[in-house]
Amino acid sequence: MTEQEGVIKFQLDFSQQAALKAADVAEINSWRTIMLQLGMLGQTPSRYDNYGFGNISQRFGAQNQFIISGTQTGGIAQMCAADYALVSQCQPEQNRIVAVGETKPSSEAMTHGQLYQLSAGINFIIHAHCPQIWQQAGALGLAQTRAEVPYGTVAMAAEVARLFGTTNVLPQGIFTMAGHEDGVVAFGSCAEQAAQRLIRAYAAALKRGAEPS
Repeated sequence: MTEQEGVIKFQLDFSQQAALKAADVAEINSWRTIMLQLGMLGQTPSRYDNYGFGNISQRFGAQNQFIISGTQTGGIAQMCAADYALVSQCQPEQNRIVAVGETKPSSEAMTHGQLYQLSAGINFIIHAHCPQIWQQAGALGLAQTRAEVPYGTVAMAAEVARLFGTTNVLPQGIFTMAGHEDGVVAFGSCAEQAAQRLIRAYAAALKRGAEPS
């Protein structure tokens, strides 16, 4: 049985109030629409027991603040500012996220926050669900988190930090979550770079899948 999607596993200090404007989410929303069209995130009865899957974030303002899609918003075809949250603090060592908005942040906010803290050059993150990349991760030479590490936890934040110290994930800009079915995380200095890394891996996985064995 697969683990239920969208469960928040960290301590969330959340203030429910308007925090973002349409202009603040214009770029992230455009790329979120593209990922939805590619089936990299969304919500469908045939996948993951009809729970929303995938999320997207963008560094915003001072220090390590970031905008992230709200929890269980995968089924929304066209999101607005109210469907995103602003994370002002991410404290993996305390299993704590501080956020404000009209919807709670994605259950993967801890992993996103850790990535922004690991490298000042990361400004955009896409957590996609792509069976083809996930299944071909080893053949594609992608870094992978250990299968026993659950998503959205302090352990996953620490595991991502381990990858940064022991693999070439930073220049690759993409890794898979071996213990999170179909989970793939791509990141970059901008939205275009993060998306390009994800789509390039997708194309490579499709090519390998089409090759005769």
